[in-house]
Amino acid sequence: MTTFTKGLQGIVAAQTVKSLVMGEVGRLLYAGYSIRDLAEYATFEEVVYLLWHGELPTPDQLADLKARLAVERKLPEVVVATLHALPTDALPMDALRTGVSALGAAYPKAAQVDEAGAIAVLARVPGIIAAFHRVRQGLEPLAPRADLDYAAHYLYLLSGHEPTPAQARALDVYLLLTADHGLNASTFTARVVASTLSDLVSAVVAGIGALKGPLHGGAPSEVVKMLDEIGDAANAEAWLKGALARGERIMGFGHRVYRAEDPRADVLRDLAQTVATPARYALARTTEEYAIPLLEAHRPGRKLYTNVEFYSALVMEGVGLPADLFTPTFAASRAAGWTAHALEQVADNRIIRPDADYIGPAERPYPVVELV
Repeated sequence: MTTFTKGLQGIVAAQTVKSLVMGEVGRLLYAGYSIRDLAEYATFEEVVYLLWHGELPTPDQLADLKARLAVERKLPEVVVATLHALPTDALPMDALRTGVSALGAAYPKAAQVDEAGAIAVLARVPGIIAAFHRVRQGLEPLAPRADLDYAAHYLYLLSGHEPTPAQARALDVYLLLTADHGLNASTFTARVVASTLSDLVSAVVAGIGALKGPLHGGAPSEVVKMLDEIGDAANAEAWLKGALARGERIMGFGHRVYRAEDPRADVLRDLAQTVATPARYALARTTEEYAIPLLEAHRPGRKLYTNVEFYSALVMEGVGLPADLFTPTFAASRAAGWTAHALEQVADNRIIRPDADYIGPAERPYPVVELV
């Protein structure tokens, strides 16, 4: 007998050494390391190495990884031409999905399901996002540089200006906080594709498609819209009460797994204060302070606490990203996790093929019509 669980909730579909989500107590580990410790002491590149290898890198290993990522930053001309051919009003997530797919067709190394392939893909995801962002403004993509780390290089490719140390560090921490998160929807999708022994680019493109959905990766931009509508901290309580009375969802609160505060939100709250304007930060803090008790009163026992998306919005806005690049930037982080899980899947593979609970009609005869 098989048991149907809607959304596969509670179903164990894979074994992993990449990350552990402890929803009841609000903790997250990458390969045994607390996300709070990693946010304080590590960089995104160190987390990438940790996810791919299971251990933090030595200084030499970290330098080697950074050098290999820098070498792979240049986009093939076919990819740039593909981005130029897209409508300038295309969604950036659509452009990213298309650009990564073109990369797989133009650069076979990126299709390899190994570390070389993972580097080839991960190194170019920020460049694809930035190239399309510039193209849609009538600007040419910038040539990559080898002297900037992953987060700072991404911000440089977008604007042509080196970010401040505070901006670079804020984005770097955001990226490492969101690099992996158990068997989330996009990671599960990437693992399913990898389990068929397809190529790495196909797995990443599938992950991008899943992340595009507003129930997964689209929430931070919705937080910005909500804060814009509230406008001022003095309006927060009334706006939230009105939204709940209308049955609207309060963005940035609640999580499928966490029944305590998302530990990433705790880190991002402090981080946002370093890059957001004082007025914007005050608006977010006041909104949060009113939202949690109002949500508890409206939906008792649901434990709807602040999630990663709420302060992610302030961090990405604070480093200068437009709202429609929030989800692609999430992809620039989560590509580290997708590739790590794809490599883990193929190392001990069995095709992922769950059962379906058929609830249609019983077998019945075909209605043959006799010709007169």
